[in-house]
Amino acid sequence: MDELIEGFEDYLRYERNYSEATITAYRRDLLQFSKFLSENESEDNEFNLEEIDGDRVRCWLASMMDANLSARSVNRKLSSLKSFFKFLRKRGAVDKNPLAWVSGPKVKKPLPYFIREKEMLTLLDAPEAPTEDFEEVRNLLIVEMLYDTGMRRSELIGIRDADVDYGSMQIKVTGKRNKQRVIPIAPKLKERMQAYERVRDREVEMREGWFFVRPDGRPLSTGIVYDRVRSLLSRIPSLRKRGPHVLRHSFATSMLNNGAELTAVKELLGHSSLTTTSVYTHTTFEELKKMYHAHPRAKK
Repeated sequence: MDELIEGFEDYLRYERNYSEATITAYRRDLLQFSKFLSENESEDNEFNLEEIDGDRVRCWLASMMDANLSARSVNRKLSSLKSFFKFLRKRGAVDKNPLAWVSGPKVKKPLPYFIREKEMLTLLDAPEAPTEDFEEVRNLLIVEMLYDTGMRRSELIGIRDADVDYGSMQIKVTGKRNKQRVIPIAPKLKERMQAYERVRDREVEMREGWFFVRPDGRPLSTGIVYDRVRSLLSRIPSLRKRGPHVLRHSFATSMLNNGAELTAVKELLGHSSLTTTSVYTHTTFEELKKMYHAHPRAKK
């Protein structure tokens, strides 16, 4: 077994150009499987590769789940074993692949984290909201635009003045794979954007057409947007996550909670598949369950 694993390591290293860290992880997974078989399948600590079947592999997976290993970790180890047996078949060391029909445990995807509408409105409509300081006005508008439109951080950074059409109440953004889409804007957001432009045009000279800029006129970076959003969202003490993507999740969740069609939310977010958008339906369902459990009869 050790010789086969060493051959597999050379294959990963010289033919697949895997990193040493990845190769070490593969070796560790394979040795763990080898140890499991030796301890559970043979009295003399010997076993035949040809005798390994799907049931033995599933027993190994079950033993790891019983040891409270996460589904993600179990699947990674299974992937190592599958790669190993593909290598063995390629080298003619085995006649069949016992893992052909073996699947790992389903990984439970975490629900998107979002901010409640009341908390966002309190932040955005605070009476002490800045009106003259360029960076403060800009930072608050960044948060509001991400929340009101659901656009990505990279899309926000790429907005140019020419992409904003106040007459049609819409913004053109460029998303993943340079795919463009048009996002509608609400009257209140339009007012905030125009207020920002007035301060920006007074304080910043060289902008080269970018809508959101730094004080010296250069466009924003993803790091700047992340830091400014995180700083503003820290004003909501109950939040556990404070990055820009939380605002995108919050936009989608609010839209669905207020009756928007899933297909419409998909288009607004720029998702290529409805499956990607459907994760937000689980979030809204969780909200419905919480509301139901607040009913006195639901507590019995």
